[in-house]
Amino acid sequence: MARLALVTGGMGGLGEAICIKLAALGYKVVTTYSPGSTKAGEWLTNMNNMGYGFRGAECDVADFDSCKACFESVTNDVGPVDVLVNNAGITRDMTFKRMTKADWDAVIRTNLDSVFNTTKQVLDGMVERKWGRIVNVSSLNGIKGAFGQTNYAAAKAGMHGFTKSLALEVARSGVTVNTISPGYIGTKMVLSIPREVLDSKILPQIPMNRLGKPEEIAGLIAYLCSEEAAFVTGANISINGGQHMF
Repeated sequence: MARLALVTGGMGGLGEAICIKLAALGYKVVTTYSPGSTKAGEWLTNMNNMGYGFRGAECDVADFDSCKACFESVTNDVGPVDVLVNNAGITRDMTFKRMTKADWDAVIRTNLDSVFNTTKQVLDGMVERKWGRIVNVSSLNGIKGAFGQTNYAAAKAGMHGFTKSLALEVARSGVTVNTISPGYIGTKMVLSIPREVLDSKILPQIPMNRLGKPEEIAGLIAYLCSEEAAFVTGANISINGGQHMF
């Protein structure tokens, strides 16, 4: 029987590549979308016309009660979640001097609180079934920091502290918990950066002299979700073209 994977924030950029990769490997895939999204229906129609069979679930990942209702609905309609990919995230970049409490709260709630909100809904079931995979999508900047990203870097660093501690709690139950930390990836957001900035400021930092491909990140996540990765837990795997090694 096909396992069920739920990907938060799966309807664009990296999330879409993750959904496609997991579907290609035989997973049933559900992705969340934000309440009030005007593009979710169109995205699902387009993807499913290509044969993927994705399902969408409305969810505010920053709100615990919204996550509870969403996951209960998914469980009732599709089945229990075997694989959780915490991919949803936002940025509110600015120097700390200019950052407001609202800017801080928005990023912490969406990027870090969400990991608690979603994981809390699925962990007991994974432990009971003696199998589960949780992958938290962090960032290079959660490891090394970045100018103008105190909120984002704090949230992304917090994700891996969560990963390590939870991995210890559930390791004997057949549940793995891992973090990946991508560098600059060729998503629409990054590709919208002016070409001269990419060429002069960003690519020179990357020894491979190119952006990562969303499919490469998705491939790493797919491995961590596989049977073959059963002995990998509590890890933070960098995938950044050599930009930062630790």
